[in-house]
Amino acid sequence: MKLLLAGLVLLLIVETEAQFYKFPVEAVQGAWDMAQAYRDMREANWKNSDKYFHARGNFEAAERGAGGRWAAEVISDTREWVQGKMGHGAEDTAADQEANRWGRDGNDPNHYRPKGLADKY
Repeated sequence: MKLLLAGLVLLLIVETEAQFYKFPVEAVQGAWDMAQAYRDMREANWKNSDKYFHARGNFEAAERGAGGRWAAEVISDTREWVQGKMGHGAEDTAADQEANRWGRDGNDPNHYRPKGLADKY
């Protein structure tokens, strides 16, 4: 009986606290959010909108949970690393990473929204 009770308590702790089984789903959903923000950025083709789409993609991914936040961080860091290797300036990379963190931390992406960007974004 004690073993059964201990098993039930352990199961409840795992279910309510860790919820590790959600992480992979959240990660995939977060990656999808990041990809959607990138597609929207390409479609909008709006001057000075890069930081807004960085912040928005990270914000939406992080809203999914720990898995989404992890996916946003990995995707953002990888993208900036690749761009750094391609010769993009360190200042641009730092500004992009600031926008990435802004969104991942749950701050409003509209902070970076440029004037005139269509409302659908």
